[in-house]
Amino acid sequence: MRIPRAPHRWSLTPREAVAVQRRLAGSVVAAPLRGAPRLVAGLDAAFSGDACIAAVVLFDVRERRVVEEHLAARPLRFPYVPGLLSFREAPALLAALRRLRRTPEALVCDGHGLAHPRRFGIACHVGVLTGLPTVGCAKSRLVGTHAEPARRRGARAPLEDGGRVIGCALRTQPRAKPVYVSVGHLVDLPSAERLVLVCAPDHRLAEPVRLADRLVAAAARSARALLSPPR
Repeated sequence: MRIPRAPHRWSLTPREAVAVQRRLAGSVVAAPLRGAPRLVAGLDAAFSGDACIAAVVLFDVRERRVVEEHLAARPLRFPYVPGLLSFREAPALLAALRRLRRTPEALVCDGHGLAHPRRFGIACHVGVLTGLPTVGCAKSRLVGTHAEPARRRGARAPLEDGGRVIGCALRTQPRAKPVYVSVGHLVDLPSAERLVLVCAPDHRLAEPVRLADRLVAAAARSARALLSPPR
């Protein structure tokens, strides 16, 4: 899969990174998703030592099977700063995406999109850089408030911040904790909600993301085991 080079450096100060987010936030497009994507890529990242390891799982939603899965690692060049995690994770995520032989019809990131203090979370960053429809689907809330959604599958509650709806708390399984869905790029919120629900028939997380999470967690454990000194 071909992805253009980022229009900025990754080795930045936090202040410079905030400026990049504010500049690129204007490139995010929220629009209804055309059709029902069949090939959906789930993205997740983990850290091991001084490296970020990323996983991408390309999933056939209709046949419910893995089409491709890839890992990539990149050195960490950015400190841990809440709200700026894309500068730690995106280089490895993009490297993993570049290894795909087929181009996804949509991406689902384990992280936020517009549900972010500057309306430019990891899903927005990856979406703008790849030019693909991208959804943010996070396990926990970063910003905003919401009512508790009903306990049935598909129940939702708007996630609001500063008088604006920035995403939703979506119940993908009965009585399970909601996930936090928001626009990344080239989707609108109703499209993002539908895609996450279609991708989460059996588990709380969207299946492509759940599989990417398992893949990258195993890779990070292996890397730590190899790097740990012998006893």
